[in-house]
Amino acid sequence: MFNINNKNMNNLLTYKGYVGTVNFSADDNVFFGKIDDINDLITFEGETVQELKNAFQYMVDEHIKDSENENITVVLPRRTVVAKKTVRRSFEYA
Repeated sequence: MFNINNKNMNNLLTYKGYVGTVNFSADDNVFFGKIDDINDLITFEGETVQELKNAFQYMVDEHIKDSENENITVVLPRRTVVAKKTVRRSFEYA
C-alpha cells in the first residue's frame, strides 16, 4: 500500500512501514528523496510522481531483500506516520 500524505505532513511517502521524504529539484526537473530512520542511506528519484512512488517501493523492497540475504534482521523505522482527522461538532446551549 502506498500513501502520499499532502495535508498534514507534506512530502512523505510510506510503504511497508518505511517513510521516505521527498523533495523537488526545479533545476533538474526531478523529484528525489531518501528513506528515513534506517541505518543505511537509500535514495530514490523520478521525473513524475508515479515514477517517484515506484522508485520508493522498489528501494524499500530491495532494502528488505538485501537485509534478508545478508541475514540482517529487518528493523522497521522508529518513526511512524499517523493520519490525523479533525472532527468538528456543533453544540447547542440552552
